[in-house]
Amino acid sequence: MEEAQVKQEENIKELLEQETKLKEEFLNDLKRLQAEFENYQKRINKERIDFMKYAKEDLLLKLLEILDNFEKALKNTSDEGVHLIFKKLKSTLEKEGIKEINETHFNPEKHEVISMEEGEENKILEEFEKGYILHDKVIRTSKVKVGGKK
Repeated sequence: MEEAQVKQEENIKELLEQETKLKEEFLNDLKRLQAEFENYQKRINKERIDFMKYAKEDLLLKLLEILDNFEKALKNTSDEGVHLIFKKLKSTLEKEGIKEINETHFNPEKHEVISMEEGEENKILEEFEKGYILHDKVIRTSKVKVGGKK
């Protein structure tokens, strides 16, 4: 009888070890799934924030074309009303996160070289079209003339 009891205890210990291993596997799976879910939530939140941040990009690009035309018109008029409308449009765009690219040296992420002229290496000599940044993203590169070696 003792031998049967010992064998039964060994079987119980073996089953307990198997169940303990199974429990640890389930616990590890649960921890991994929880971490994956937390990462998923963070990614979705970041994507949602980015979407909200840049959702107006197409509209703002169209408004920048209007701003460009206003700037051209300002060169040919002294009408104070036109100046006020231009300032209001520019102010509104700035409130929406638009900033002009104002740099004196060429940066390939922010500038598009239209022409080069002999001069100081990578110095912007002339700006043909202003570039703009929406929050931290370049939405339109500046079209520039850059100095360099011929």
